[in-house]
Amino acid sequence: MGRLPFNPSRMQGPETPAPSHAPPRLTVSQLAALIDRALRDGVPAGLKVVGEVGQFRERTHWYFDLKDADAVVSCVMWASAARKAGFVPHTGMQVVVTGRVEHYAKQGRTTFQVERIEPVGEGALDAELRRLVEELRGLGWLDEARKRPLPALPRRVAVITSRTGAALQDVLDTLRRRFPALEVGLVDVRVQGDGAAAEIAAAVHSVGRAHERLGVDVVLVTRGGGSREDLWAFNDRAVAGAIVRCPVPVVAAIGHETDTTLAELVADVRAATPTQAAMRIAPDADALRRQLSSHAGRMAYLAARAVRSRTDELANLMRHMRSGARAAVQARQGRLERASARLERHRPASLHARREAAVEALAVRLRAAAAAIVRDNRVEDAARRMRAAIRGRLARAGESVSTAARSLDLVAPDAVLRRGYSMTIGPGGEVVRSTGDVRPGDTVHTRLADGSFASVVQGGSGAHAPIRSARSAARPARRNGPEQPGLFGGG
Repeated sequence: MGRLPFNPSRMQGPETPAPSHAPPRLTVSQLAALIDRALRDGVPAGLKVVGEVGQFRERTHWYFDLKDADAVVSCVMWASAARKAGFVPHTGMQVVVTGRVEHYAKQGRTTFQVERIEPVGEGALDAELRRLVEELRGLGWLDEARKRPLPALPRRVAVITSRTGAALQDVLDTLRRRFPALEVGLVDVRVQGDGAAAEIAAAVHSVGRAHERLGVDVVLVTRGGGSREDLWAFNDRAVAGAIVRCPVPVVAAIGHETDTTLAELVADVRAATPTQAAMRIAPDADALRRQLSSHAGRMAYLAARAVRSRTDELANLMRHMRSGARAAVQARQGRLERASARLERHRPASLHARREAAVEALAVRLRAAAAAIVRDNRVEDAARRMRAAIRGRLARAGESVSTAARSLDLVAPDAVLRRGYSMTIGPGGEVVRSTGDVRPGDTVHTRLADGSFASVVQGGSGAHAPIRSARSAARPARRNGPEQPGLFGGG
């Protein structure tokens, strides 16, 4: 800083002038004031100093050393200035600081008071990357909820990388080994240098726009390792925007495991290496075969069990149906037998036979009574009178029977049928008395004087519902009843 003029007489009071033969004596405060005045007069303000940050300590204010190979200067940056820096320095970072030299008398320290700090070289790149990260985080591009899962069985993957890079071969080998059926489409772009970011962004945009026509389900953006400057194309905001707006999931694998780029932060899936990215995209074909075999066995077992269960259910249903059918047939048969019995009891021939049997029984009783009277009285007159009375009673009884027979014959169903009428029996064995007793599709039997025939009811119920007939072989009814016996067995 140069040598400053020294005048000790200015530092002493008028009562004690310093002798000319001895050095002046100063207090500590006087020396501190002398140093402070010398720094203010001899060192200009607004100095710019380049150096490496050492022993950085962040409290309310920033305290650190600024050093090079031959010297170290203590620095302080007050909180009001630190908030305007836009980044937080770290130990080892190269920076350019702007400020002035200050001497703190109470602590006996000379410090460089920093008013502004800027990164140099790699530190500048870090600061720019952090700025972009904070900007995209504010837009929601880094939110995990926004990111989409990869398809389980992709049809085709579009790989955006350099054709000549080692990353492409690693990806192809891994995809071919794990899932040979997966198709791969290459989009050749520059992955570093001027114009690389624009090519990458345009490639992602083009693939996303044509993904349906191309059959692309996944996009892989990748390259091998390199320096921070080599990877900087993937820290471009345009590349990040193209990835976020891509309509299909995007996998990013840039550099190595220790590197993290903006493209990886906004991608749906980040992989440490190109090989790992290919493994995330392509399913394991061998594992799929084992899974498919397991599922096939499980399905076969479930199908066999379902068939057995349905077979048992069908057998039970058939048993119930057979049992129900037998019960229904038995019920219909019982109804038919009861109807036949009722019909038989009301048949004229049966009534006539019963009446004749009753008359025969009465005649037997009368003959027995007459014989007893004859035996007891042996009176010819009485016998004649008895015989006359018996003949009279028999004649009257015969006339009554004949009259009853004629009356029965007039109202008997066979007589009614002989006069041109018919009788219809429904499907349940009952006599049809109304059109409402039958429904379309029922089979009925119509009885005439000389036989019967079957019919099928058509149309709705009503007075003129059509009936389709099927003529059956008719048997003429026989009406051969027993002959009327005489009083004592004679005609």
